[in-house]
Amino acid sequence: MAAEQKENMGPKTSSESENAPEKVAGPSSDEQLKEEKEIDNLQYPEPWKFEKFFIGGYSQGRMIKFKNPKTMYRVINLFAGLAIMFFGYDQGVMSQVNLNHHYQELMGIAPIEGNPRNVAALGGIVSVYYGGALIGALIAGSLADRMGRVKAVVFGSLWALFGAVLQASAMNITWMCCGRVICGVGVGAIDCVIPVWSAEVSSHSARGAFLAIEFCMNIGGVVLAYWIEYFAHLDPDQEMAWRTPLALQLIFVTIIGIGINFFPESPRWLMKMGREEEARSVLKATREADVEYELKGIKKVVKYELETSGANHYIAMLFPKDKYAKQLRWRVFLAVWLQIMQQLVGIGVITVYAIDLFQDAGFEENLSKLLAGFNNISYMFSVSFAVITLDRYGRR
Repeated sequence: MAAEQKENMGPKTSSESENAPEKVAGPSSDEQLKEEKEIDNLQYPEPWKFEKFFIGGYSQGRMIKFKNPKTMYRVINLFAGLAIMFFGYDQGVMSQVNLNHHYQELMGIAPIEGNPRNVAALGGIVSVYYGGALIGALIAGSLADRMGRVKAVVFGSLWALFGAVLQASAMNITWMCCGRVICGVGVGAIDCVIPVWSAEVSSHSARGAFLAIEFCMNIGGVVLAYWIEYFAHLDPDQEMAWRTPLALQLIFVTIIGIGINFFPESPRWLMKMGREEEARSVLKATREADVEYELKGIKKVVKYELETSGANHYIAMLFPKDKYAKQLRWRVFLAVWLQIMQQLVGIGVITVYAIDLFQDAGFEENLSKLLAGFNNISYMFSVSFAVITLDRYGRR
């Protein structure tokens, strides 16, 4: 038996050698050392020269810390959810303001029924907000890359704060429209940056679920705005019934604008600016496992981004000149058109004008308000399906 084993363990024949699976050669140690040297010697960009004119920002000494990293990223995503809830609140806040007779008379758009000019004006007041949000998102996307996610959120908060004050104090339609546009710029900036920031700071293992929770809170903001207005309209003072919900935006935006300064900056952005130790500190505060492997991965991504930085601009995305920019353009188009098609199904109309739709269907006013409110609640709970499935079964 031992002899047989010895024979089997002997040198292989030529046919056996030919049939044996070949080992795939990995990168040599010299190549790995060369790659690591290139990463360590990256030429990082200089800080943006206008950054000093923007208030707020990340400070390692000011950043809140917890003993358990899980607690840290839960708090981060709770804060991010609050910011997204503010966007939802702003989306839904006009649904019953539009029905307030004092508001209609003050804005010069009464009566609504049977008057095309007033109907168009009412819709215009709602719509200009979204124009402002588009502008704010485009501005904030650029600012977030230049001066960091935290400062970009503070920038958006200041605009939203000013816009909320104007809306709550509006005395005519021009005043209200200005407030809506300015608030839209701020909310668009916040809503553009916050999901990116929370995804980059959070652990990758639960990133999908946390993003789903944030957008569940977005619908929660719509629900909150609706029911606040429902009970506010029970107040006999009809002026306060529409000004109070608009003024409550100030609570959200104040918490967001001040609170973000106590949270960590994106480790990816810190690494991109050459602030490696700060990036390591953020990862240690938000990760349970060893952070060096992830830090090395971020370095590789940053290296690639810096090499292709010419393609990371809006014009280059629309009019690509190289292969990378062309690939990026189609990704951007896919993301943008998914959002556009989502709105074209009519969900925005239902969010703002649900009461009118139910009344047109023959329901009386108070029942229409209740149906619209419960519709918003069901809308919020439907998002919970994504919370459960996103990380388990994938995004597609």
